[in-house]
Amino acid sequence: MKKVLVTLAVSALMFSGCGFKGNTIIKVNNQNITKGQFEEAYKNAAKHSQLAQMGIDVPEDEDNLMYLMIKDRVVNEVIVKELINQELEKRQITVNKDDVERERQKMIDKVGSKEKFNEILKQNGVSKEQFEKDLAQEIKMKKLVEIIHPVNISDAQAKSFYQKNVSKFKYPDKVRASHILISANRVEIKQQLMTKNKTMNDIEMNAEVQKIMEERYQKAKKIEAQLKNNPEKFEAIARDESDDTMTAKNGGDIGFFAQKDMVKPFADVAFKQKPNTISGVVQTPYGFHIIKVTDRMAAGQQPYEKVKDQIKMFMAAQEQVKALEIFLTNLKAHAVIQYVNPSYDPVQIEARMKKIAAERKANLKPAAPSVPPTTGK
Repeated sequence: MKKVLVTLAVSALMFSGCGFKGNTIIKVNNQNITKGQFEEAYKNAAKHSQLAQMGIDVPEDEDNLMYLMIKDRVVNEVIVKELINQELEKRQITVNKDDVERERQKMIDKVGSKEKFNEILKQNGVSKEQFEKDLAQEIKMKKLVEIIHPVNISDAQAKSFYQKNVSKFKYPDKVRASHILISANRVEIKQQLMTKNKTMNDIEMNAEVQKIMEERYQKAKKIEAQLKNNPEKFEAIARDESDDTMTAKNGGDIGFFAQKDMVKPFADVAFKQKPNTISGVVQTPYGFHIIKVTDRMAAGQQPYEKVKDQIKMFMAAQEQVKALEIFLTNLKAHAVIQYVNPSYDPVQIEARMKKIAAERKANLKPAAPSVPPTTGK
């Protein structure tokens, strides 16, 4: 599902902004790209940038080096988006509701349930309407790729890939566990308090954060005590009390995971437990957990027959990505692109970046040491 969301994030970026009114900044084969389209695409790019993921505000100052770097990338993306749309229209590639529903159902089947699927969308801030719109564009792209480069990976090719990459199909020891989470993150609690009460000073704020952390810890300890007397109620309590809404619906079941897949305090406890045992309260950056180990799996290797279909899908995708890159490069090379607003011309953007970088470098140079005046002696 994570891969699906990444794909959709790219789709949202590539296809956003259609129909915006505003000043034309670029013409692609005589079709207009407006400033509104660029700004919407820039917002999407900024939202998914590494800076945003680290909680750093992405600049909107046109003389900022980071802004210009993102601008350069987004200009290319809106041009490519327009070229793709023109190609889809030229080849009369369309999708209908059945196509979208079929692909959506495949994703639901992969994550386990419609409820879990909707929860993933919600957690990633994707509305149902936006998801369906992006998925429709994704299906069109798949149809286009299948036309320009149809692929049929043979059993022999798949088997050869498996034999050359045996190490990729090995897996470490795994544990299957369920958990009950009482959410408690100091940073999140502080942010919530700051939103509600902006007059608190640091001492009051820290005291309130500590109070809330203690309350949540005591809630976890109370659940721990309940489970000591009634361990068979773990799943029911998880459904009612766990703040991990994704797993709560399944009685807290996380499924199988390797030690490296979880934060260290959680993994350390889970991998020391025996099946059908329940831990005490375990604290992680997410809060307070109570863990129930339900199964263990020794390290091993996935047999070829079990992964054959996945290998074929992977190899086909690799081939088609390369083919699509070549196709889009050729489309752009043969397109008539006019930068109506010269500030969006990549040549000018690059020149501006070089100038700013040079100015910054000059400002960082240490001042020349002063020469003491001569005395004439």
